[in-house]
Amino acid sequence: MPLRRRDTDSRSQAPHKSSSFSPASARDDGIRQREAIDRNLSLGAARQGDHHELRRDLHPVPAGAAIKEEGEEEERDGAAGDGAPEGGGAEGAGSGEPDLAALSVEIDAFIAGREGGEAVSETALERFASAVEMEIAQSESAADRWATDANGEPRALLAAISRIAALAASLAKIPEGSGGKHTAGAHRVTAVLHRAMAFLEDEFLALLDGPRVPKATNAGDCCKTMKRPPSFEQAQHDSDRCVLPIAADAGAGIGETAPPYPPETVDRLRSMADAMVTAGYVTECTQMFLVARRNAFDALLRALGYEKASIDDVVKMTWEALEAEIVAWTKAFRHTINVGLSTEHDLCGRVFAGRHAAVGRGIFADLSRCVMLHMLNFTEAVAMTKRATEKLFKVLDMYEAIRDASPVIDAFLSAEPADDGRNSTALTDLKAELNSVRSRLGETAAAIFRELENSIRADAGKQPVPGGAVHPLTRYVMNYLKYACEYNSTLEQVFREHGNHSDGGDADGHGGSPFAAQLMEVMELLHGNLEGKSRLYKDPSLSNIFLMNNGRYMLQKIRGSPETNAMLGEAWARKQSTNLRQYHKNYQRETWSRVLGLLRDDGVITVKGSVQKPVLKERFKQFNAAMDEIHRTQGAWVVSDEQLQSELRVSIAAVVVPAYRSFLGRFSQTFSAGRQTEKYVKLSADDVETIIDELFDGNAASMTRRRT
Repeated sequence: MPLRRRDTDSRSQAPHKSSSFSPASARDDGIRQREAIDRNLSLGAARQGDHHELRRDLHPVPAGAAIKEEGEEEERDGAAGDGAPEGGGAEGAGSGEPDLAALSVEIDAFIAGREGGEAVSETALERFASAVEMEIAQSESAADRWATDANGEPRALLAAISRIAALAASLAKIPEGSGGKHTAGAHRVTAVLHRAMAFLEDEFLALLDGPRVPKATNAGDCCKTMKRPPSFEQAQHDSDRCVLPIAADAGAGIGETAPPYPPETVDRLRSMADAMVTAGYVTECTQMFLVARRNAFDALLRALGYEKASIDDVVKMTWEALEAEIVAWTKAFRHTINVGLSTEHDLCGRVFAGRHAAVGRGIFADLSRCVMLHMLNFTEAVAMTKRATEKLFKVLDMYEAIRDASPVIDAFLSAEPADDGRNSTALTDLKAELNSVRSRLGETAAAIFRELENSIRADAGKQPVPGGAVHPLTRYVMNYLKYACEYNSTLEQVFREHGNHSDGGDADGHGGSPFAAQLMEVMELLHGNLEGKSRLYKDPSLSNIFLMNNGRYMLQKIRGSPETNAMLGEAWARKQSTNLRQYHKNYQRETWSRVLGLLRDDGVITVKGSVQKPVLKERFKQFNAAMDEIHRTQGAWVVSDEQLQSELRVSIAAVVVPAYRSFLGRFSQTFSAGRQTEKYVKLSADDVETIIDELFDGNAASMTRRRT
């Protein structure tokens, strides 16, 4: 049954809604739309059930165009039954259901030729409106509203809705002086148009919300492998942390996301959008599309592991929890930039095509701006947390993700028409915000790296490491620098923009690289700190073992990392090698010079060709005691690098064993065989070599002694 209409004035009404939703171009209401979009999208996901209430509030039936009074309807029916329709309508008075196809021909002729004087009857308007209304009713009750009809043809609903929207617009342009000829018909057409728009809104939203967001897989290639150097406290107890934990999902790819809708759905969305925008429902159409796609984006981000968190929540997180959040954010952000935005750009371009392309570009610009700004809020919160050295690599991951986003936004900007200032401004503002956030993260990263220097200066422990082993500080710093150098190009950029160039000369001294200068400063600080720690040992020999251990560890770490070696340069490696040789010489002088002195005949053992047995006995006793002391103490010293350990043993044996063998050859026969020999000649040359081979193992094993 046709809708009833209230009494209206005599003038035909143009299709319109409340003033806030009056038909207008996207450019005319751009500012109002942006404010509404920002306000609505900031509320989060919209519930589908709320949409119907929202639509009733947003689409009040226009005055004089809502319900037809029964008397008026009867009067019209009577007039229609008196004779043929005015102007030769497509349907006669006694016909049954209106023929939509035949009426459409007459309506099209009126729309196309109105300015040339083409007329349309009031009855034709009424019957066409009824035909469209019947088509809507049939579609509302159909199980599959978009299935083809009995002839295999698609339903003519969208074409009919587009036609009635064009008809309403044409009727609105009829001059007031026409005497109100089409007043009743115009009201009827407008009422059906509003019903059609309400139906389209429901269908449009149902299609948008229909498909589920594709489930995302792991995205290890969207972010760097987790690198978490040990804290100073962990380093005190851990062995060499050269190999650090990596993310469980590292190495898995997220791949390209499938289009959010099948082609046939996109075609229907495009037809609906065209009808709604043409009828002046651009605001409702764009807001439904924006909210639906924003909700889809939120679902995708959750599937990628990223959950929204307030600034207060982020600031209060433990580092372990925040690190996991940063990993999830980086994965989600890279996916948004590399896949999500392109998908949405393509979808907007296909749904809002042709004459409505500017509307689609506006939706994409607003959606991009809204999604990205929300994600950038997380980086602001991270930058506000307490700075600590272990946060550097996650901050750099975020910095790189945002840096890599700028070319993507540039590509979208370059695709914008030159005269589309509104959308270009939204994307330009987004790019400016990206640059601003990147700058703040870069400043944070530079400050965190400098915290490493402060940590080295503050590490002034008074307890020496047992056995002269590699100090935990050395392990921590060298592992930290190794992973920092994997970000060398990023840190180079960071220190160029946020480095401390007050002295003006550091970077020039290292090939113009501010990061290399910063690295060298850290290495010098570490070297000075270790020199101070070496003085904690009372034994000068152990001090040199400590410096050898730490210096060798530093050199091996540098040479084992091409990135670090390239940053510090070969000159630093040569200098470090020179220092190691000097420590080695100092050790041999402190420990073995005295031992070798006992094996020399300096004119005291032999006087005028006669061996002085008391002196010789004392020499053997001193040598035996010295070797016993060296084995007992230096057997507990630690040289963890096998190559350095071997080099030390070989160099010691090369001078001590031949000297002792020669000494035995000259003087062992001086003692009478038996108890006297056993008392003084306690070690053979092989015993001495065995003692040397047992040094630096970290334990004081008992000597193997063999009689000569």
